Amino acid sequence: MSHHYIRFDEVRYRYPDGYEALKGVSLLIRHGEKVALLGANGAGKSTLLLHAAGLLLPTSGEVIVGGIKSTRRTMPQIRRAAGLVFQNADDQLFMPTVEEDVAFGPANMRLTQAQIDVRVAAALAAVGATAYRRMPSHRLSGGMKKSVSIATVLAMEPSVLVMDEPTAGLDAQARRRIVALLERFEHTMIVATHDMDMAADLCERTIILDNGIIAADGAACDILSDNDLLQRCGLEMPCRFRHRCRLAGLSGISV
Repeated sequence: MSHHYIRFDEVRYRYPDGYEALKGVSLLIRHGEKVALLGANGAGKSTLLLHAAGLLLPTSGEVIVGGIKSTRRTMPQIRRAAGLVFQNADDQLFMPTVEEDVAFGPANMRLTQAQIDVRVAAALAAVGATAYRRMPSHRLSGGMKKSVSIATVLAMEPSVLVMDEPTAGLDAQARRRIVALLERFEHTMIVATHDMDMAADLCERTIILDNGIIAADGAACDILSDNDLLQRCGLEMPCRFRHRCRLAGLSGISV
């Protein structure tokens, strides 16, 4: 098996206040898969992402990311293997310029300056932000901030991408640009989102969390067109499937 994968085996996580956010979650995300992680607020999505990014350890069960079992000792390795893109790009951009933000991770990996320069140039080119490299990050638009925050992760060459709401708060044009950007990536990717249309556009597989357990896991086209399942989990059907269902209802054809 390639090392570009995420595996959860019967993972449970209980916060210090006693709240159990994950209740025996098992899943395998294989090399190159783009997986949408869906669920209502409080379903456990953020907790799962933090485990996948090496920021939390399970109360019980096992997490393996990029071929590395998550333990207190290996958490720094997990964080290098799994690049986490935060929901709020401002949480990820804190250096004076775009170039310095993207260089921060590679610099902390003790790479040479020449190696850092190569990674920064490649990451900025990948997200279409080369022209902004000298700009202060705080002066960028919301969509470009999101693109640069992705570049900061790509520069570290992670085995997998872990993304939290990559299109949240973006206008329609910026959203389309981010979705097109992610479509081009060949990384293994897990994306937590409330953007149901992005899940349909970007991901071939969908996992739904409901109250800390996996309520559904399968082909995105099957899950995202199952209105009864989505409603039970507090979710709405993507526009493309609502339109298809309306047409089927008018024609009498089942979907």
